[in-house]
Amino acid sequence: MAHEIEKKFLITNNSWRALGTGKDYCQGYLNSGEGATLRIRTIGERGIITVKGPNEDGKRLEFEYDIPYQDAREMLDSLCRKPLIEKTRYKVPFAGFTWEIDEFKGENAGLIFAEIELEAVDQSFEIPDWIGEEVTGDVRYYNANLVSYPFSQWKNSQRGK
Repeated sequence: MAHEIEKKFLITNNSWRALGTGKDYCQGYLNSGEGATLRIRTIGERGIITVKGPNEDGKRLEFEYDIPYQDAREMLDSLCRKPLIEKTRYKVPFAGFTWEIDEFKGENAGLIFAEIELEAVDQSFEIPDWIGEEVTGDVRYYNANLVSYPFSQWKNSQRGK
């Protein structure tokens, strides 16, 4: 059984940009909510389908499978809720972990945050100087919620700045 344990943080400065390279992602959701979330994603020419369970005590079930790229594109274009989530993901190694920094485009342009995946909910890790406030529990930052409430619709006082 696969579990996902991740924490999300806002970014305080751009010093991370020199530390990693980015790949373009496009993802959409067939459903999301209290139960399972079903996500379709492309990374370059790779198609992926992901099923995620609800967050329980900081972790959740996650199952991810490759699918044909053309099938993923058709599902994104025809079946997934809009707007699609478009972003560049940068992978930045730091102190034995890989931080994933998502810089959003389209309806969510201007939003940048970092995620770290952990082995245990209480696992300790070193925080880089470009990491700011933790937003793990703030549902606004869930990618699935950025479809129905994109960053471009947030008021300046709600943007965590």
